Amino acid sequence: MAISIGIVGAGTMGAGIAHIAALKKFTVQLYDINDEVIRRSVERINFEMKRSVDKNKISDDDMKQAITRIKKRTNLNDLDTCDIIVEAVLEDIKVKRDLFKKLDQIAHHTTILATNTSSLSVTSIASATKKPERVVGMHFFNPVHLMNLVEIVKGARTSDETLRSATAIAEQLGKKTIQTKDTPGFVVNRVARPFYGEALKLLGESVANIETIDRIVKKSGGFKMGPFELMDMIGNDVNFSVTSSIYEQMFHDPRFRPSPIQQQYVEAGLLGKKTKKGFYNYEDK
Repeated sequence: MAISIGIVGAGTMGAGIAHIAALKKFTVQLYDINDEVIRRSVERINFEMKRSVDKNKISDDDMKQAITRIKKRTNLNDLDTCDIIVEAVLEDIKVKRDLFKKLDQIAHHTTILATNTSSLSVTSIASATKKPERVVGMHFFNPVHLMNLVEIVKGARTSDETLRSATAIAEQLGKKTIQTKDTPGFVVNRVARPFYGEALKLLGESVANIETIDRIVKKSGGFKMGPFELMDMIGNDVNFSVTSSIYEQMFHDPRFRPSPIQQQYVEAGLLGKKTKKGFYNYEDK
C-alpha cells in the first residue's frame, strides 16, 4: 500500500518534496491556502519532470503517472489520514507553532508530523502540540529532486519510533539521511555559516570582488558553486533569515553575525535567481 504524504506549503520546498514523493509512488496531498500557488507549484513540478524526461532520467509515462498522484488541497482537514505530514511554510517560529497546533488536532493519532525547518528549534515547534513525541525534523535541501541529503532531527521529546519511521520514509524517497540533535542550524547550516559569512566579509573589506571570490572557491576549493552563486540560488532572503535565526539562538555569538551587505540586498529586493537579480544578474538567462 502506497504511503500517503501531506505537504503543507506549496512553495519551492513543498513543490520539491511533492515532486520526489510522486515519482516514488507516494500518494501526495499538496496543501496551500492559495489555489494559484498550488497551480504554479504543479506547473513547476511538471516542468522539472519534463526536463528529466528529456535527459532520459525518467520515462514520459513515469511523469504522467506521478502528476496524477498529486492531489491539490486548500482544506487542511483533507490531510487528516496521511501517514506523514511535512510542513514547508515560512521560516517563522510563531507561524510553525500555530500550524502544528492545528495539525495536532486534525491528524490521525498515528500520523508523523515533520517540520522542514532549516534552523529553528524542533523542540519549540513540537511544544505547541499535545503529542510532541510524534514531531520530528526532516530538513530537505534545495533543489529537493537533486540534493540527496535529509537531516533527521530529534527534538527533546521525539520518540525513537518516530525517528525510525521518519528515517525510513526519507530513505524510501531515495534520500541519504543523517540523524542530528536539535541544535541551531543542525549540521549543514551550522557548518555553512562561515562559508557564506567569510565570503561576505571579504567583499565588505574590499579584499576581492564577487566574481573573484566565487572563482577561487570553485577552482582552488573544488566547490561546484561559489558562495555568492549559492546564496543567489537559495535566495538572499532565505539565507539571511537562517543566519539571523542561528545568530539569535547562539546568543549573538559573533561567529554567526549576519552581514549588513546581505541585509541591504534583501531590503532592496535583490534576492537572487527568483527575482532575476541578486549578487549576479539573471535577466537574460
